[in-house]
Amino acid sequence: MGYENILLERDEGIAILTFNRPKALNALNAVTIRELDAALDEVAADTSIRALVLTGAGEKAFVAGADITEIRALPSPLAGVDMCRRGQAVFFKLEKLDKPVIVAINGFALGGGCELAMAGDIRIAADTARLGQPEINLGILPGYGGTQRLPRLVGKGAAKLLIYTGDMVTAAEALRIGLVDKVVPAAEVLEAAKALAKQLAGKAPLALALCKRSIELGVEIDLERACAIEAENFGVCCATEDKAEGTAAFVEKRKPIFQGR
Repeated sequence: MGYENILLERDEGIAILTFNRPKALNALNAVTIRELDAALDEVAADTSIRALVLTGAGEKAFVAGADITEIRALPSPLAGVDMCRRGQAVFFKLEKLDKPVIVAINGFALGGGCELAMAGDIRIAADTARLGQPEINLGILPGYGGTQRLPRLVGKGAAKLLIYTGDMVTAAEALRIGLVDKVVPAAEVLEAAKALAKQLAGKAPLALALCKRSIELGVEIDLERACAIEAENFGVCCATEDKAEGTAAFVEKRKPIFQGR
């Protein structure tokens, strides 16, 4: 389908989703959130896509936040709750996508943009990127999961420091505290994300989805129950053709060809 504020391209088993409002620093307005929701459904349904890359158009921003004009115009507390719930639902859909999501942070990732990046699996930042949750400076708080995902990534103290002050951090500092997973030169960030996505696209897709599910479900519960989830998902893998292919290829000293079955 056609989109107004995003671009969705396919390249050798991966999809590249670009937020395409460079004049607004790719800010997330209501239209963009709806289009992201639809694009995630499209990616999920396309079995030829085995990994997803997110990035922003232009050199200045990945996503510089939510659309402040829309926030300013909210007529009531209930409208604010509704706006948050709609954004959160889409970010949960991204987080639960049964395909790896690599985020190429090519510039500012602030507010909703930082929250969006945190809903991905792996974050690769340009060395010029800046990240933060500056909502406090607008008299509001992060509403797309920032108060919850940020402490889970960087710890409660570091998250409170970022959220309470609204300060931005450099890519190097974001790497140090665990907010991003890798920093590369700005000119290389998209290619680095695509290269990783293509590497993951060659893995067994069902096993990869179950790895993701095991981590996401297990990380917030006690170790014994989490390991029970792991064992169940291991058992599911054992019923797949990909498991038969992977183990046969190992014994036969060849590269496996996984079909996602």
